[in-house]
Amino acid sequence: MVRLVPMAEEDLEAHLKQAVPEYAQDHVDAGNWTPEEALARSEKDFHSLLPQGVATPNQYLYSIVATEEGSMGDATKSKVGMLWFAVDPERPRPFAWVYDFFVHSEHRRRGYGRAAFLAMEEKVRALGLSRIELHVFGHNQVARALYESLGYEVTNLNLAKKVA
Repeated sequence: MVRLVPMAEEDLEAHLKQAVPEYAQDHVDAGNWTPEEALARSEKDFHSLLPQGVATPNQYLYSIVATEEGSMGDATKSKVGMLWFAVDPERPRPFAWVYDFFVHSEHRRRGYGRAAFLAMEEKVRALGLSRIELHVFGHNQVARALYESLGYEVTNLNLAKKVA
């Protein structure tokens, strides 16, 4: 069983230590940013979106917590990842925008990501919203396969070709 639990500030700080450089590298790999500017731009993006950390209004940050039954009937709970979405209430038709989603490598391929997204759908519906949107880098085939299997459809597509 998977639950989305409101993220603690210290969990966000720990996540940002790995998310900021990974996001920077994703933009370098996609050709959007130069290696020299990438880390500063990534830090700026995260800070502008989360100026008050987990208390930033309209930002929904969760730890993905898995509960597994042991052989003796006992249950263990583990934080297996995180999920962050936001809502812009100023839009004519507000929707949930997934900013970040991560399952720790040792917990991957066990269905936690799929379960977390299904749990997010319930939270989004409870907010009175009817749409979830996200961005995925083209080189992230594993994430794309997960999202497509959950019914997400391509709404925009940017293509590039390196010629030099």
